Amino acid sequence: MKKNNDITRRAFLATTTTTAAWAITGFAAPNTAKVIPGKLSPNEKMNVAAIGSGGKGLSDIMNVSHENVVALADPDWKNAAESFARLPDAKQYKDYRIMLEKHPEIDACTISTPDHTHAPAAFMAMNMGKHVYVQKPLTHTVAEARLLRQLAKDTGVVTQMGNQGRSNNGCRDLAEMLWDGAIGEVREVHAWSNRPIWPQGMKKRPKAKDVPEHIDWDLWLGCAPERPYHPAYAPFKWRGWWDFGCGALGDMACHIMDTPNLALKLGEATTFSVEAVSQEGLTDEAAPNKSVIKYEFPARGDMPPVTIYWHDGGNMPPRPEGIPEDQEIGGGDNGSLFIGSDGYLTAGTYSGEARFLPMERNKDYKRPEQTLARVKDENHAQNWIDGCKGGDAPSSNFEYSAPFTEFVNFGNVALRAGKKLEYDRVSGKITNDASLNHHLTKEYRKGWELPC
Repeated sequence: MKKNNDITRRAFLATTTTTAAWAITGFAAPNTAKVIPGKLSPNEKMNVAAIGSGGKGLSDIMNVSHENVVALADPDWKNAAESFARLPDAKQYKDYRIMLEKHPEIDACTISTPDHTHAPAAFMAMNMGKHVYVQKPLTHTVAEARLLRQLAKDTGVVTQMGNQGRSNNGCRDLAEMLWDGAIGEVREVHAWSNRPIWPQGMKKRPKAKDVPEHIDWDLWLGCAPERPYHPAYAPFKWRGWWDFGCGALGDMACHIMDTPNLALKLGEATTFSVEAVSQEGLTDEAAPNKSVIKYEFPARGDMPPVTIYWHDGGNMPPRPEGIPEDQEIGGGDNGSLFIGSDGYLTAGTYSGEARFLPMERNKDYKRPEQTLARVKDENHAQNWIDGCKGGDAPSSNFEYSAPFTEFVNFGNVALRAGKKLEYDRVSGKITNDASLNHHLTKEYRKGWELPC
């Protein structure tokens, strides 16, 4: 065991040597590893591997199983059993670092682990020249989002965050309607989710349980601080614990707030502020049971300043005056609502069904000419595969999704800081209270460090 630990630690740390000077205070220096991703033709099958093969990892790797699946890695072999059974020719590993080291032929990886492991896994794979598809939220911290954005630039690998609604037509439909002046100026938006559907608000850690034989608990913890095993963490309930997940906000905001991000060009804002309007159950260990978070963005080009409210845990925005009770807003328990100077637009959970409220206004409306390219078959995974083979940049590549994740995850920073925070995207710093900048990153367990 010691030999394997030495090998994997050496392999992982080797990927940080060219970027050790990277810091939270700014973007990285150029990558000097000179790793060039392999060139692939559209008709050539890629060698793909899964980092995280159970749970969401099963559907992610199966979505690209028409390629050549070389290997599967997961520290919980019971959770990964179905992917192992459905892809019997793929080599099986518990440690993705060993997998990457033993299979230089891997062209690309899906990364579908708990949130805290996204960045370490992506960082290693990208530095080895592997294209990556990383589940949402892209990263566990604000600093990690900045790190992966720069690394994508430096290495030239093809990237995609797993917020599949980004490849749907709905977000483009709504953006084009809004840009055409369909509801005038938008200065207020609401986004909401019925999550969490797992425990949150935990005040203390449960007592230790024996580690099941099918789990390598040390590998499952990865970069997180050591703690004894308990089924309250794995395989499903990790998302509410700060050391492992980003709570309800991290689970669903990268889906539901994507339409506001695109339509309102929030990526163009170099500053924004965030504050928790309300929360219930927040602890040092866990995300709250419910919350309302307020984001404020300044003017962007010809768009006025806008305030975006995030509601979770069953919190809902107020129903606009004059909208009948039998007309659904958003997708019901999840969705978004744009309030303009001349009406309302709404969309569902994954950006679907972009439409006016009240519904009668849709009857005679002529949609504007399409100005945004559509994703073929609205297929998010294939969109990434096509990009890896020389096609257009995927719809949620890290140049788009990393700044998006940066602002989404900042909501959790504001929750934990307990005050309104003002943030400068250029410097990557909180500008109204420098003492809180430590919330933008985290400590990594020895052997799993990242330069951020």
